[in-house]
Amino acid sequence: MDDISPAARDVFARTWTDDRPWEFLSRLTALGDRMAGTDGDRRAGELVAEAFEDAGVRDVEYDPFEMACWTRGKTTLTVTAPDSRSFEAVALPYAPSADVSGPLVDVGYGTPDEIDESDVDGAIAVASTTTPAGGRFVHRMEKFGYALGAGAVGFLFVNHVPGQLPPTGALRYDEEAPAPAAGVSKETGDWLRDYAERGGEARLTIDAETTPGESRNVGGRVGPDTDRELVVCAHYDAHDIAEGALDNGCGIATVVTAARILAAMDLPLGVRVVGVGAEELGLTGAEHLVGRLDLDSVAAVVNVDGAGRFRDLVAMTHASESTAEVVSRVADESNHPIRVEEEPHPFSDQWPFVRAGVPSVQLHSDSGERGRGWGHTHADTRDKVDERNIREHAMLTALVVRELASDAAAGAVSRLDDDDLAAAFRQADFEVGMKAAGIWPTGWD
Repeated sequence: MDDISPAARDVFARTWTDDRPWEFLSRLTALGDRMAGTDGDRRAGELVAEAFEDAGVRDVEYDPFEMACWTRGKTTLTVTAPDSRSFEAVALPYAPSADVSGPLVDVGYGTPDEIDESDVDGAIAVASTTTPAGGRFVHRMEKFGYALGAGAVGFLFVNHVPGQLPPTGALRYDEEAPAPAAGVSKETGDWLRDYAERGGEARLTIDAETTPGESRNVGGRVGPDTDRELVVCAHYDAHDIAEGALDNGCGIATVVTAARILAAMDLPLGVRVVGVGAEELGLTGAEHLVGRLDLDSVAAVVNVDGAGRFRDLVAMTHASESTAEVVSRVADESNHPIRVEEEPHPFSDQWPFVRAGVPSVQLHSDSGERGRGWGHTHADTRDKVDERNIREHAMLTALVVRELASDAAAGAVSRLDDDDLAAAFRQADFEVGMKAAGIWPTGWD
């Protein structure tokens, strides 16, 4: 790190006490609803563009794209037997308008094995938001898709975090789901499991609408104008039930802050900085971005989804030895621990790039607890954020980007091979769940 220019060192030093990351996060979360396709989403994009320009990102522009806009109506969940009572429930995005009834069936964590062991045909499946320790985290879309494939007519997603916090999260990627689903709190889930043991039945009614809509990516450049480039991105949209401070207000604030540092650095490759829209509703902005870029010229991608939330930085390197080596080097030279996780996953904006063979790293952070915690609930609010994490992770992000650009310029960053990727996803036990969710690449069969 000794070759960092004096100008960049000065920006690093000022970042320690910079109030702008917190001010940006405050303005973003004050919007309230940043659901893709809404007016709040549009205004959030304007804030991102303004922050990029202030950070020294040049040629900032909007890149609109079409997406499936989901609008929430009323949701009701009623246990009809052995008692008659109602519970709070939050419809999951892309749930269709529907009215279904059936027996309640507790499928535990909602893993394929547990669903296979249960009779969910014609039933409303009840599954936890978390997964058993010792294995990979099984995503909501996998649980929902597998339960429907086994014959379930509805799905209830039970938060494992206490506090009367029903969780949300999309059921499909950018399209209406074939059956209704809703999130319920841990406390409600305790009752539902009790009723399920006693042969309970329930009725789930959802009023919702999926219509054509529009969101946008916001992008610009730092560094030199080179034929090859790096992409650094973070999504700025959030679910409509909370402020989205942790997911992913912290991430986009981290990228804005890192962009200010990168703009002062001497970089060997140009860097495209992008605030991505509609991640929460199906990685739609990232898919659009991949479709617009010449991927042969994209040396690597750094997706900041989850960084800045908690103290410990985590780098998910998605089967890329090149990005794992860079992160380890930055951790050693900066004397700052960064945990490297090489296992891939398809549930954030790096996925369309990884699928196309572009080496990628997702910068995340770890609270020490399994699962999302406050994320995707009413409690994802600004008071949960420690702004020191944003500033520190932004500095580390800038260092990772700089080192990755240096390696890429020297030809030391390798593309990802389809066969190796498919093998890595199979080794991580993703095939069944991804096929149930409808996102397993057809070329991998």
